[in-house]
Amino acid sequence: MRLQQYMARCGVASRRASEEIIISGRVTVNGELVTTLGTKVSAKDEVCVDGKKIALEETKRYIILNKPAGYVCSSSDEKGRPIALDLLKEKYSERLYNVGRLDMFSCGLIIYTNDGDFAARLSHPSAELEKEYIVDTSTAMPRELADDFMKGVRIDGIFYKCIDARELNSHRMRIVLAEGKNREIRRVFESREVGIRSLMRIRIGCVGVGDLQYGQFRELSQDEVKALLKLCKN
Repeated sequence: MRLQQYMARCGVASRRASEEIIISGRVTVNGELVTTLGTKVSAKDEVCVDGKKIALEETKRYIILNKPAGYVCSSSDEKGRPIALDLLKEKYSERLYNVGRLDMFSCGLIIYTNDGDFAARLSHPSAELEKEYIVDTSTAMPRELADDFMKGVRIDGIFYKCIDARELNSHRMRIVLAEGKNREIRRVFESREVGIRSLMRIRIGCVGVGDLQYGQFRELSQDEVKALLKLCKN
């Protein structure tokens, strides 16, 4: 199979992220540096990433975590900030990575997996997988903010548009996104000079946060995994 596909099935990263790792010169095959995408490998080959040998994962993991605010979504952090992945390491020995991101100051649902194909399907913009958020603000929101966000707002040349927005009260709004550009909600609110006190993702596709408290996690059922994939439009 292709090297990036092999890496994804080993739980290194999604296929797209694995391609970036290959191009950056971090992968060797049988002791030889490989930077060419599409290189074919088999289970008999010795593949190393950053000098560490990788192997196909026998068990596929699909986990949702209710990420607390203050944790970053990365495998490591040079600034020494808390890493959300560390909340899973005591239970799981597999090499897991996050599907999509939440910024450090946001909280709520994020999916972790070692299934690269699953991650690639869910995270691709063409999947148009719904994500639902609750936003609490430190100041009252302009009454037209929800309608403007649904119609679309252009900020610094980037167009932001949500699927749905409902003002729950003067300081709380429920927002549903399909694509989710980088810091989309924060940028829209900042453009209207509205301070965000908390931003929580409460749903990804058909999976809700349920009774999970901050820092808690659970494995998705096979039915939930299939349902998430079925919702993807790609």
